[in-house]
Amino acid sequence: MEQIPEYIRADGPKGTLLFLRVLPGARKNEVEGPHGAALKVRIKAPPVDGKANNELLKFLAKTLGIRARDLEIVRGTKGRDKTIRIADLGPERVGKTLLKGLNSKVT
Repeated sequence: MEQIPEYIRADGPKGTLLFLRVLPGARKNEVEGPHGAALKVRIKAPPVDGKANNELLKFLAKTLGIRARDLEIVRGTKGRDKTIRIADLGPERVGKTLLKGLNSKVT
């Protein structure tokens, strides 16, 4: 079993917390890679009226193969450093999927 990165943590028996550094206004949506204790994600939408947060959740849902409603921003709605709660998906699967999706071209 691979080691789970520090930016992915268990949240109870079924959920996972994901610590992100989000850069809005990018050319494309992509998972860039580790950034200290977080995972850097670039999002096309601007940080205006929650557009970047909405696009972030849609992008993560598509990347992880889950519904956007299974994701929740629990910390950092107005900043670049965010904590995302992922319901019903364990840290091992989140880690495996995100590592596979590094530099993803999913939009």
